[in-house]
Amino acid sequence: MSLSVLLVFIVAVVLAAFIIGKTRALKVSAFQGGAKTLNSLPYYYGMLTALWTGIPAIILLILWQMFDRTIIDNLVIQYLPSDVQNMDGEQLGLVMNQVYTLVGGQQVGDVAPYIEQAAAKVSKLYRMSEWLQTSLITLAMIIGAFVVYKRIHPEMKARNHIELFFKYSLLGCACIAIITTLGIVFSVLFESIMFFQKVPVSEFLFGTQWSPQMAIRKDQVGSSGSFGAVPLFVGTMLIAFIALIVAVPTGLMSAIYLAEYAPKKIRSIFKPLLEILAGIPTVVYGFFAALTVAPFIRDLAYSLGINEYISVSSESALAAGLVMGVMIIPFVSSLSDDVINAVPQSLRDGALGLGATKSEVVKQVVIPAALPGIVGGVLLAASRAIGETMIVVMAAGMAANLTANPLDSVTTVTVQIVTLLVGDQEFDSPKTLAAFALGLMLFIVTLALNYIALHVVKKYREQYD
Repeated sequence: MSLSVLLVFIVAVVLAAFIIGKTRALKVSAFQGGAKTLNSLPYYYGMLTALWTGIPAIILLILWQMFDRTIIDNLVIQYLPSDVQNMDGEQLGLVMNQVYTLVGGQQVGDVAPYIEQAAAKVSKLYRMSEWLQTSLITLAMIIGAFVVYKRIHPEMKARNHIELFFKYSLLGCACIAIITTLGIVFSVLFESIMFFQKVPVSEFLFGTQWSPQMAIRKDQVGSSGSFGAVPLFVGTMLIAFIALIVAVPTGLMSAIYLAEYAPKKIRSIFKPLLEILAGIPTVVYGFFAALTVAPFIRDLAYSLGINEYISVSSESALAAGLVMGVMIIPFVSSLSDDVINAVPQSLRDGALGLGATKSEVVKQVVIPAALPGIVGGVLLAASRAIGETMIVVMAAGMAANLTANPLDSVTTVTVQIVTLLVGDQEFDSPKTLAAFALGLMLFIVTLALNYIALHVVKKYREQYD
């Protein structure tokens, strides 16, 4: 039985177990006065039966899928010639790839006889594996359903069992999220430590030259590469700052208007239109920035004679920042609008009753009350701006220039991470490991922003309370 058919079979058996468990609960309660004598609703008895039927099957299926290929490979290798079995891991892997290619019917040309025999053995083992998997899963479901079926009685606290299951399920999901975060942090940290063993931390944090390309000959200039990340940090902050200058005032003012001043008809039209900006792919924003905004800014700078005083590039941080700011407006606007609407109407009515004007109510009552949510929206927008890649690549370029000139070409940390990890890379090279060091710095900066935002929110919330 194939995996898709097996999944459908499991779902069907689980549904049948739910019906059987519910029917069983009604049946055993019929002799004692009906369903009202049950400790829990009949629904919970059916759910408990379904869980005991489905969970063992799913666990067994997952374990089977994890170890099935490994076990079959080890069994097949034993049938290969001794000289093939003694090959190193890479060569033996190539042989097994030929075997599985032949099993899939994609082999072209002649193959060695032992590969044909191994392919036949693989096919036979997979057929046996599917049959055994289906049998064991079916048996596990039958045993699980039978155990609960026999234990169902009116005094059984089925609801408590169900609630306990969902409690530990939610706890498991929370643990998975935490473990995943820790895994990401430690994986980036270990690779970064390897990088800092090759490149001094001081050079990375305070160096002003970024050229990770390793020279071919030792007598070439910069043969060991230059890993000063200051130009990347400055470029990232410059573009993010420009984007926030555009997004925060525009998004916040839009949210205030839509929540406090706009009629319902206008709000129902403009709010969805504003949120459409969040659904536009970033590559479209990149095309718009590269083909429209950047040339316009360059031509405008030349027409005003700005190029006589500062350098003006066809790819600029200003173009990328402006378009990125438009892209993240919905993040600020939507979240701010939601938290402003969540402010109790009684606060507004009380302020108006004391003689405050509409603008005074907004400035002195609504905004302080909604400040935590507004700060959260701004923080989300800042994270989105710092992590954007496509717009920067297409509109700001990839030159690591240390400059505060918004009309000059710059690059960001995320762009360099993508550049360093594209193509065939050696993970013992400082060039490749530099991507993990940049990722670690982004993580630290984001963590610092979160801490500052929480501190600001806590301070203003206490003041408001």
